[in-house]
Amino acid sequence: MLIVAGAFVVLLLTGMPVAFAIGIAGALFFVQNPDLPATIPIQLTVSQTQNFALLAVPLFIMAGNFMNKSGITHQLLSLAAVLTGRLRGGLAQVSLVLSGLMGGVSGSCIADAAMQARMLGPEMMSRGFSKGYAAGVFSFGSLLTPIIPPGIGMILYGTVGQVSIGRLFAAGFVPAFLLWAVLAFAISVTARRRGYQAERTERASVREMAGAARAGIWALLFPIFLLLGLRAGVFTPSEIGAFAVVYAVFVGWFAYRQLGRAAFREALEGSLSDVGAVMFLLALSGIFSYGIVFEQVPDTISGAILDMTHNAHLVLLLIVLFTLVAGCFIDGAVLIIMLTPIFLPLVSELGVDPVHFGIVFIVAATIGNFTPPVGAAMYAVCSVLRCPIGVYTRESWPFLVAVCLVAVALIFIPGLVLWVPNLLFGMD
Repeated sequence: MLIVAGAFVVLLLTGMPVAFAIGIAGALFFVQNPDLPATIPIQLTVSQTQNFALLAVPLFIMAGNFMNKSGITHQLLSLAAVLTGRLRGGLAQVSLVLSGLMGGVSGSCIADAAMQARMLGPEMMSRGFSKGYAAGVFSFGSLLTPIIPPGIGMILYGTVGQVSIGRLFAAGFVPAFLLWAVLAFAISVTARRRGYQAERTERASVREMAGAARAGIWALLFPIFLLLGLRAGVFTPSEIGAFAVVYAVFVGWFAYRQLGRAAFREALEGSLSDVGAVMFLLALSGIFSYGIVFEQVPDTISGAILDMTHNAHLVLLLIVLFTLVAGCFIDGAVLIIMLTPIFLPLVSELGVDPVHFGIVFIVAATIGNFTPPVGAAMYAVCSVLRCPIGVYTRESWPFLVAVCLVAVALIFIPGLVLWVPNLLFGMD
């Protein structure tokens, strides 16, 4: 298995797409074990996509693309500006709130970071913000997006680990609020030192706030409808993905009247590309995962960790540290797919709630999207703003420290994660 892992790393370093790197490295395992039937890799590739729960992935991706084309983003931007325009840091604080509001729309930190860089980047530059600082705000602020339902990372983790997706959706709200509070504090402190001013000097009136909330009400209701539908048993996680698509089209056509033929076609084309990339990655990951299970890698890693400690909190801390380091080289979605079968049985054996572990793990894995050398959100933002990676890394470290502190807090205070799902769905 060391040869397989080494091949995977080498292929990544050569710039090969992640899906092909996983598939080729996984195929090497069968080359090393000629006694295994040659048809297994093909069967694994096909069967990996036959899980009914995975229907939620393409459906939520489609819903996100339709919502982005519906004009809802501009309404949410107006609401974010009203709510946080007076905070020190101006547009940086607005961007942070917009990421939280976009959580129920895009579900993807990469899409949110790139979108905000295009929308707010030029305005921030004109107000004196440095490129590296702005890039750090956009990338780390987008961490809120996949934590608020319907995050794609939650669906992947829930599907791979057979964990309730409804409880995962509910568990994201309090951690997302904590991430916003800590990042807002970091922006306030750094903006004060840099002399970045508030976007507006007057407090928004109640009428102005009510008008902005009314304009963005369709997006604000979206995650609420998802949770209520799951809690009431009206939808399964896969069926609620179909509801999300219908809801997004309804909002675009009838509520905001901006989802015309051209926008509808662009949303379909974008969905086709996004779904193809994710599902191809999932299909080829089955080959790699087979070797991991066959060689009993989860048992080996679990034994090594348990030899060091049986304390559940320390085990979670070790897993988070490992995931943060691995995230510097491997995409967050890939980490969730690859490491869930390894770490979930280990923490379950120690009595850790799988929903608690899931949120902690997803946060740690997603941070890798913002760190060099392979952070996808980092590259998306830096390419839009034409910001050198070195400048981005130097100016975004306060935000990295802030989100890592939240990850540690979630480890040692499980109630922060489990309070909402226990309230809505009851105790497991």
